[in-house]
Amino acid sequence: MSQVAGAPVRALAARVLDAVVHRGRSLKGELAHALPQLVDVRDRALTEAICFTALRQRTRYDQALAQWMPRPLGARDGELRALLWVGLAQLDELALPPHAALSATVEAARLLRRPHQAGMVNALLRRAQREGIAAADPSLAWPAWLRTQVERDWGERAGTIFEQSLRAAPLWLRVNPEHSTPAVYLQVLGEELPDVQASLSPLLANGVRIDTPVAVSALPGFDLGVVSVQDGSAQQVADALQPAIGARVLDACAAPGGKAAHLLERDPTLQLLALDMDARRLRRVQETLTRVGAHARTQVADAGAPSTWWDGQAFDAILLDAPCSATGVVRRQPDILMHRRESDIDALIATQARLLDALWPLLKPGGELLYATCSILQRENQQQIDDFLTRTDDAQAVALDERFGQVAGAGRQRLPGEDGMDGFFYARLRRSG
Repeated sequence: MSQVAGAPVRALAARVLDAVVHRGRSLKGELAHALPQLVDVRDRALTEAICFTALRQRTRYDQALAQWMPRPLGARDGELRALLWVGLAQLDELALPPHAALSATVEAARLLRRPHQAGMVNALLRRAQREGIAAADPSLAWPAWLRTQVERDWGERAGTIFEQSLRAAPLWLRVNPEHSTPAVYLQVLGEELPDVQASLSPLLANGVRIDTPVAVSALPGFDLGVVSVQDGSAQQVADALQPAIGARVLDACAAPGGKAAHLLERDPTLQLLALDMDARRLRRVQETLTRVGAHARTQVADAGAPSTWWDGQAFDAILLDAPCSATGVVRRQPDILMHRRESDIDALIATQARLLDALWPLLKPGGELLYATCSILQRENQQQIDDFLTRTDDAQAVALDERFGQVAGAGRQRLPGEDGMDGFFYARLRRSG
């Protein structure tokens, strides 16, 4: 019997989800391994869409399956459970043609060596098609300890945070000013990809927002460095730091390199040093810079141990895009909610404080440091900066305006989904003297 079209894609998506949910693997890492197995770029896009949707909506899908199944699946049924999520994602959020989704998913059960359970998969998915899938409290997707922290920090806004974090994010592009402008690139998109819905943002000097799923490889000029994929909140880092022309700049935790590239696209004369502790991640920084035609010095180093890498020449500006809980980017990395542990937060806060204290003496008097995270937790953001200002006599906060979100202590906080962007915190600090 010939294989049902699309079944290998569904089977591969189920294996990815099984690895992420049941074996603690990284979604990004699993997709990086899985997607090259698919030749057709459309199959890659579908696999990715299924995995992200299934992880975002897993709480709803598990509730439905618990109601419909006479007994829960066993510990050895991880792949089967994942395949059911795959099927539900297609019928629910992705709204694929039911016949194709059903037949391909049922056939995928056979590819996963579960032919005896293909009938059950068929029956459950047909029930989902008939009855739909009930809504669920979006906060239940968050582990209880983390949900409590968000509710404590944000009160009535917590519900919106939970809801926005489970929605698909738009694709934000950063247009390289060396090549084009957002307005011109928008015209190019309209000519080459007329079905793509795109718009400009008044908050971004170099940004284009795309609300239609599109493969990055299909973007005009991507391979030539005309555009890069970068969320609007991350693009605003360059606006918040604003180093002087030709300044000596440190990007202390540079991987994967998007923020360094953006700074250099705006001012190729910057003397920029990009650090990262991981040599493999630093290679990604160099690849990013090469693609956009930017040049910087890169070095494998722990930014928190300047004695091992600093040449003694002070910096005009420092970007500290600090390691954090990433709670502001859950919609882009839904596996964060599965892998983050409560003990991680204390360790991250200690690392952030160590980096702030170690890097501050490297600034020239009058120089500025931008502290940024993609977190929404106040302990990592406004409290971290308040504590630093308290213990650092020559540090003072420089106010940022409403473009960067709401006032949060000495900084600004954008919550997930606001202005279509990720959750992000910014604090600009100046060294006196």
